[in-house]
Amino acid sequence: MDVLIEPLGYAFFTKGLLVATLSGALLGLIGVYIVLRGMSYIGHGLSHSIFGGFAAVQLFAAQFYILGAGLWGIASALAINAVSRRSRVGADAAIGVITTASFALGVALFSKFGTSGPAFDNALFGSILGISTEQIIGLAVVSALTVAFVLVRYRALLFTTFDPQVAEVSGVNVRRLEAALMVVLSLAILATLTVIGVTLVAAMLVIPAVVARMLTDSFSKMLVISTVVGAASGLIGMYASYFAGVPSGTMIVLVGAAVFLVVLALTGGRGLRKTAGLDHHPEMVTAATR
Repeated sequence: MDVLIEPLGYAFFTKGLLVATLSGALLGLIGVYIVLRGMSYIGHGLSHSIFGGFAAVQLFAAQFYILGAGLWGIASALAINAVSRRSRVGADAAIGVITTASFALGVALFSKFGTSGPAFDNALFGSILGISTEQIIGLAVVSALTVAFVLVRYRALLFTTFDPQVAEVSGVNVRRLEAALMVVLSLAILATLTVIGVTLVAAMLVIPAVVARMLTDSFSKMLVISTVVGAASGLIGMYASYFAGVPSGTMIVLVGAAVFLVVLALTGGRGLRKTAGLDHHPEMVTAATR
């Protein structure tokens, strides 16, 4: 107990523990929809796209980089959603074109005008030491908005996740709902960059959701399990980061990966078939079409 209590005497660790746990829970929750839609790559893409906006705004108004990066990320998400709806361009192609171009722009701008500074390092790799009270409040607000969005639009989101064509015929505005989901995802990624970093945030969108899918056939339970796995990865990863002297984002992802390996060992091929969509339980489809 003394080992666990000792780090709590440092203000930066207490803040970091809170943010890491909340970040893991947030990414775990929203990640379920991303994984089930077969869009795991979008987390990777949007995080890199947001980095492009971060770089661009830093050159003109560094004090507003959070706002600028957020607007850039939302614009990229909406562009991906719009392009991917065209019959000849899939979501993966849209993500690849838009987000890699945005990331390349960010690298080019930093290469031309400077790549130093703590803000750059924090955005790219994550840093617990860089957490401010404003960022904690921002993360809490985004988390609350995400939970409210999932609760209010739960059935519509479930419906469009499994059968968007039938959902649209049934009166669900699929285009607007998918755009809203992309906005929420962009805000979640932006709010967690300080802890996880651009290079690792995508992993925490995918790992908890994949673990949850391996453990259950129930959509509602999958949401809960993914959120809990994400929160636990953040909490344990933060402690491991403190004692190992390794960046927090790295340890959080490694803890999540360890959980995945344990669950894989317990579930074996059956768990893998679920994640590949080869063992799709009818309960999810029934719930979506009810």
